[in-house]
Amino acid sequence: MDSLAEVDEIVHEPSQEFVESTNVYRFAQDHGLDVDEVVEYTTDNVDWFWDEVVDYLDVEFYEEYDAVRDDSEGPQFTDWYPGGSINIAHNTLDRHARTDSETRNSVAVIWEGEPGDVREVTYHELHRQANEVANYLDEKGVGVGDTVGLYMAMVPEVVSILYGCFKVGAVAVPIFSGFGVDATATRIAESECSVLFTGDGFYRRGGEVTLKGTADEAIAEAGEELGETPVEHTVVYDRLGYSESDDVPWTDGRDEWWSDAVEPRDDDFETRELDSGQESMLLYSSGTTGRPKGIVHTHAGVLTQCAKEIYFGFDHEPADRFFWVSDIGWMMGPWTLIGNHHFGGTVFMYEGAPDHPEPDRFWEMIDRHELSVFGISPTAIRALRKKGDEWVEGHDLSSLRLLGSTGEPWDPESWKWFHETVGGDSPIINISGGTEICGCFLMPMPHQPLKPCTLGGPGLGMDVDIVDSAGESIRDTHERGFLVARDSCPSMTTSLWEGDERYLEEYWSSWEDLWDHGDWAQMDEDGFWFLHGRADDAINVAGRKVGPAEVEGALIDHDAVNAAAAVGVHDDTTGQAVVAYVITEPGVEETDDLRDELKAQVGEELGKPFRPREILFVDEFPLTQSGKIIRRAIASVYEGEDLGDLSSIDNPDALDEVKAAR
Repeated sequence: MDSLAEVDEIVHEPSQEFVESTNVYRFAQDHGLDVDEVVEYTTDNVDWFWDEVVDYLDVEFYEEYDAVRDDSEGPQFTDWYPGGSINIAHNTLDRHARTDSETRNSVAVIWEGEPGDVREVTYHELHRQANEVANYLDEKGVGVGDTVGLYMAMVPEVVSILYGCFKVGAVAVPIFSGFGVDATATRIAESECSVLFTGDGFYRRGGEVTLKGTADEAIAEAGEELGETPVEHTVVYDRLGYSESDDVPWTDGRDEWWSDAVEPRDDDFETRELDSGQESMLLYSSGTTGRPKGIVHTHAGVLTQCAKEIYFGFDHEPADRFFWVSDIGWMMGPWTLIGNHHFGGTVFMYEGAPDHPEPDRFWEMIDRHELSVFGISPTAIRALRKKGDEWVEGHDLSSLRLLGSTGEPWDPESWKWFHETVGGDSPIINISGGTEICGCFLMPMPHQPLKPCTLGGPGLGMDVDIVDSAGESIRDTHERGFLVARDSCPSMTTSLWEGDERYLEEYWSSWEDLWDHGDWAQMDEDGFWFLHGRADDAINVAGRKVGPAEVEGALIDHDAVNAAAAVGVHDDTTGQAVVAYVITEPGVEETDDLRDELKAQVGEELGKPFRPREILFVDEFPLTQSGKIIRRAIASVYEGEDLGDLSSIDNPDALDEVKAAR
């Protein structure tokens, strides 16, 4: 999407009644602000906002902090809420499970397995189980600052494990359940976790996916890398029913079933008071574009950010049932849990595939469970839109009041389909930030009007800008530039687990005291912000650069195209050339004439140098479980290169599609 002309129409205009019902409107009123000025005020007064929001959102510290922050070492190493003590688990769990709490018997988690089994877990039950986990960890000698791995499927027990880690002060290391041996081993070795929680497996697309064997191989590989294995204890959750069989690989003295290791423990535990800056989680970037980065989050920072975004951006209401399609191993998993549970809210979790047994699985669950907030990636929506409106129309989705999306740029047609056909004109809170801040630099507020594909503008308290290659602001020129942060925020990674050198190189080396987020961004004349993909993904054709998302947007503009993936490949003349893979709309004939039309369309929108050298037709793309297209794998297949670690791919069979592209 190079031009903003195709998304220049405001298609969502909330009523005044809705505006005045939002949490952000009440916040503005409480502080004597006009609601249309509240974002700018909080980004101009960062210290005031991050101090005020603590009390406003009822973030409970054991000991009050001495100052909002200490940035004497620069924005790169800001210490937020110094002198204070806190624990995420106290805020998300303990206070809601007290005998005098109204939320004690409220549902914290609704879970549905792919076969259709459903469980509901109350705050009281979750609190008891998290205490059992904490007591197990404490008995194994896990204390403040020690790391604990979570190589788990999306079952309710992952929540109690996460909060159990927080309770003892351990650093939780969530690992995507779809990772293979190499990716899992990398995370185990780097974090050196002494305890690993895993499972016998989970269900996916009607079959069983086993975890324990992969976990064992990863532990062994990590041991080879380090000289000795860091994992002393492995706790295995029985999801598939293998605890009574001999079919699960086992290491006596190290491995225990969940029912033997955790469930017999005392269900009472006194949550530890921790410094505001104590590490809470080690989240790894996906690794789809290179070596994964170990991103460090603190108790005070990540709690305050997640709570802020759920309350204001997603306009939290006590009756909400919040569903974001994610895995505990991706940022959106912990973000969803921490943000909603801070307010005693209900989170919906789903184990399986979006199209099993039929393409209406999500719509059926939204209908049956009366879910009110639903978040998903643009790529996943494009795939579901291709299945046809009839799969949506058979379900009552009137419970939805807000939609969410993240992961990559939208195309206007899919955005409108999500907004209108799925949401019934519900606003799409399209957010962008990242694992590095466990939150959002950009997100629309629910009271704001929307244009297709927009990210609204800066989040509350997020001092972000658009700059040129010299680091000068070009936001008000409405030109495309680099998305940067001019200031820190409480949840910004304190560094990288491997040390400061790579952290400073990755994020702070482009310009002095500016965080380089690596995205192309643009603000239009009406103040709506848009993203155009990763700046470091740029395809360089004879010295001219274009983002893959721009080529893909130009292709999707054609009525025959449902989805597209553009990659840069070697070219003897121009250095790189554009090759595009296309999924057509149902019933479209894949012809040379269509190829020529698509090439011409890209040339007209972006310029002749960026006309694709080839247009290839496929039925699906390799995706992460969160729905991101893995362009690295597509380019490697085209070039005939070693594919490397494929464990982040949710649908590896799609690589055969790419190899056999038409």
